[in-house]
Amino acid sequence: MSTRENASFVEPTLVQRMEHKLLGPVDRAEANRAVVSAVGRGRFDLVWIEKGLTIHPATLLEIRAAQPACRIIGFSLDDMMNPANQSRNLRRGLRLYDWYITNKSYNVAELKALGCPQVIFMDNGFDPATHQPVPVTSDDRKRLGGPVGFVGQWEPDRARSLRSLAQAGVPVRVWGYTWERMRAVPPDLALENRPVWGEDYAKAICAFDINLCFLRKVNRDRQTTRSIEIPACGAFMLAERTDEHLRLFEEGKEAEFFSDDRELLAKTRYFLEHPEERLKVAQGGYERCLRSGYSYPERLRQVLAKLRS
Repeated sequence: MSTRENASFVEPTLVQRMEHKLLGPVDRAEANRAVVSAVGRGRFDLVWIEKGLTIHPATLLEIRAAQPACRIIGFSLDDMMNPANQSRNLRRGLRLYDWYITNKSYNVAELKALGCPQVIFMDNGFDPATHQPVPVTSDDRKRLGGPVGFVGQWEPDRARSLRSLAQAGVPVRVWGYTWERMRAVPPDLALENRPVWGEDYAKAICAFDINLCFLRKVNRDRQTTRSIEIPACGAFMLAERTDEHLRLFEEGKEAEFFSDDRELLAKTRYFLEHPEERLKVAQGGYERCLRSGYSYPERLRQVLAKLRS
């Protein structure tokens, strides 16, 4: 899947789990060595570190010593206050970053409080090469889609809402990991319990009449990657109502939102029965993504402009 919460998943061994618990994330890719080697061979305007849980403060200091003018930029699409997204290396090294870029608005003040000098909030975006309207055949719809769909991992609140829909007779199909945790699955709830990747990810979104967009409570989400990816595919999105969602898309014209399971069910039934209105909203969301520059290349240009200022 293109969403971060559904990134490639490999079950760690017992030894790796114990090592992680005792020592924190381990630099198995030897990223520290690679970074130090790279800055010793060439000149750079900036070093971009994504999440950087295994990057040692000593590595950041070596960058500073080798290239004082080089800016060190941190970037993450996760809630960096969630203990699962932190490490001793990260906490000790935050003061050495010039800037940190986050898609969690509430992380701005929190990262500054931990010592990061400058923090930029960036909304989620879409990859134009992956998240775009794609033609869907009847076979594609049978293989990937259906009336109502959701792409994402199991969480208790999501399971409750999906069960509520299915028990009301709404057929729902779910792609993503860890749904084996759900018990007493209603007949109208199809749990694939596996991911969809690349072109199939966009096809699955386009093959659903209604795409549900639940937020990750563990990450305190107010928006998520799918918040942009679904409309960017020209598909209809029914998402949890938040201030950030309402800023990104006009309700009723570019996306639809719900605040509780009762409103979720009512809007799902309504838009399944009104395909013309559904398609009009989907088109509005797609046009908003293009008009407002929601693609990651556009987002990055905006961020780089701030870094230069």
